[in-house]
Amino acid sequence: MQRYIIEDSRHIPPFNEPASQLTLGTEPLKLHQENVILKTFRGAVPVGATFSDVDQIEGVRGQALVYRDNLFFDAEFLTAFSDAARRAGRACRAAFSPEDPAFRAYTLPLSRAFQMGIDPSTGKQVCLADLWYFPDGFSPDVIPIVLSSDSQQMGFYNVPDFMTMERDTLTHYGAARALIAIESWVHVYFASIIYSLFGRASRVDRRAAQHNLFSLKLLWKAILEQRQILSTSAVVEVGKNTTIHPTAVITGPAKIGDNCAIGPGVFIDNCTIGDNVTIDDGCSLMFSSVGDGCFLPFRAALYLTAVMENTIIAQNTCLQMCVIGRNSFVGAGSTFTDFNLIEQRPIRAANLHGALEEVGQIVLGSAVGHNCRLGSGMIVFPGRMIESDVVLVASPQRRVISRNVTFEESDHHTLSQQTRHARHYPRRDEKQEQEDSW
Repeated sequence: MQRYIIEDSRHIPPFNEPASQLTLGTEPLKLHQENVILKTFRGAVPVGATFSDVDQIEGVRGQALVYRDNLFFDAEFLTAFSDAARRAGRACRAAFSPEDPAFRAYTLPLSRAFQMGIDPSTGKQVCLADLWYFPDGFSPDVIPIVLSSDSQQMGFYNVPDFMTMERDTLTHYGAARALIAIESWVHVYFASIIYSLFGRASRVDRRAAQHNLFSLKLLWKAILEQRQILSTSAVVEVGKNTTIHPTAVITGPAKIGDNCAIGPGVFIDNCTIGDNVTIDDGCSLMFSSVGDGCFLPFRAALYLTAVMENTIIAQNTCLQMCVIGRNSFVGAGSTFTDFNLIEQRPIRAANLHGALEEVGQIVLGSAVGHNCRLGSGMIVFPGRMIESDVVLVASPQRRVISRNVTFEESDHHTLSQQTRHARHYPRRDEKQEQEDSW
């Protein structure tokens, strides 16, 4: 068996980088796909060829898996698809119902990646993904394999009615199977936080409810380790050479990488932490992911936020439902808001082409690109983007970020001529600067 990859070179704003190179959780999407395939097929699957356009899949030979490199899918989704496709013994394409609660809420908003088709077995409309299985080379006779997210609604807090617009309380869907095309920073958020962390929590909950042996294991670990059940080693994975202060509280399911330092008074709930991460005194992290090499000084707070590698989130900063790029700095006392105070309607965010669309979420944070430097005391409104390589210095004229900020508006252009800040992530077809940053 071989796999064929359709490369998507389009840049995702505000990062100015293809989706395959963006970090989702603690690993780039390209590496995530490799690991999922390795787990699903219990071994490496060699690459037959890479394509620049979907029409080139006619060149597929032999038994093959074909996918676009901007697709995020988990092992559960790929396993269900490959098993069903092999049973069918025909050329198959992954599909899902637009009425599926999780896919409707997270996969479809802001997306142009899915074609509409008809499921011949039911006559109902389905969304077709760029994920195929061919048992013996390319065939135009492709049938859809319609998969369910098998999601369950997970209510993690209750709020006054005015925040929910008379809908359900602010809940998310914990999906047993995940699929999303990365075309926006919002998709990075959904993949890294909702599909990954909420999905993991949902699977643990179901396993505990359905398998008595697993429930007994949790109880035995709690008794043996003298800890609360969700703080035991059965659901909290800690890497090598990681030090955790005795006063830190960590509840799972959670994963902490190698060579990390967790300081006193830290609270971590259902998070994924990469390698070589330092989290200092009094920091709070809930349903968040932190990439390799990040540093969080004292009393930083992350809530449903994804932070890519080698980034600093300074003290007393509050990030809610945000995505922060790699090699960036967010200054002390900054606040990223997630709720429209006046207009109580779903927040809008930019799609791949920069046009604003409703996301379908009442609460949502903002996005900061790669190699950014944000000064202390900034306030960022919901749904806004700060492009890669931007420097913002708080001032009476610009302390509140109420609209998207582009590289051309970076404050380093107007500072002293001796100030240099290299542009490492230009837009497509723009020349990259070679000077070192700072």
